Amino acid sequence: MDKINRKIALKILENPDLARPIKVNDKDLKEFLGLPYFNDDDIIVADKPGMAIGLAWTNMGGDTLAIEAQAFKGNGKLQLTGQLGDVMQESVNIALTWLKSHAVQLRIDPEWFTTHDIHLHVPEGAIKKDGPSAGVTMTTALFSLATGQVIRPHLAMTGEISLMGKVLPIGGLKEKVLAAKRNRITDILIPANNKKDLDELDELVTKGVSFHLMHEVNEVLDFAFPDDKDAVRPQKEAASVEEDKKLKTMAATIATAVKEALNG
Repeated sequence: MDKINRKIALKILENPDLARPIKVNDKDLKEFLGLPYFNDDDIIVADKPGMAIGLAWTNMGGDTLAIEAQAFKGNGKLQLTGQLGDVMQESVNIALTWLKSHAVQLRIDPEWFTTHDIHLHVPEGAIKKDGPSAGVTMTTALFSLATGQVIRPHLAMTGEISLMGKVLPIGGLKEKVLAAKRNRITDILIPANNKKDLDELDELVTKGVSFHLMHEVNEVLDFAFPDDKDAVRPQKEAASVEEDKKLKTMAATIATAVKEALNG
């Protein structure tokens, strides 16, 4: 608004006989404000398995953070690319460790992590991203990849996680919320410990967005994937199942032979 007022004041100084009052319509905004900083092409959409939208703080303010992950046949290697700082790289490793350790509870085949290589990428510009607030997003993207599910639309999140799955508080909430609104986000997951920061935000900042407080990463996954309990996980190929049976039979035979030898 200040910029528009300055432009109007300049017009009056340059042309004192200008008809008043001066009305500013939608068509005049380009003249007064210039081209928009953001357009529809900048909107990030997480519409495929392995994608999640996080919120980051940079020296330029808040920013949306697109996480993309792909998997392919391999032996459990993790490859990271994009503008990731040391702290964010640690977040990826913590997220992956948590998912591996809770694979059974999450109905993920534990062998999936040893038979696939994972490539995780953050394709967001040239500004290096870092800071302890991406663990929740990394976990969500990797869970989405491992289960083949797409996250809830218009959802973004921020928060770090501990090795035990606790959602840890973050900074820069106001800037992150503004970045989310530019990306047409309607739901934001934030750490429960940031409620006091949320209460301090102006209504103009929070209007149009629903906030959801998270204590544990399980709560994050429950909200991001509301249909997960009804989802059908990919099953092992029949040959793999038969091979597992043979290995178990062989192990039982060896165990019996060792027991007889010790008792004999």
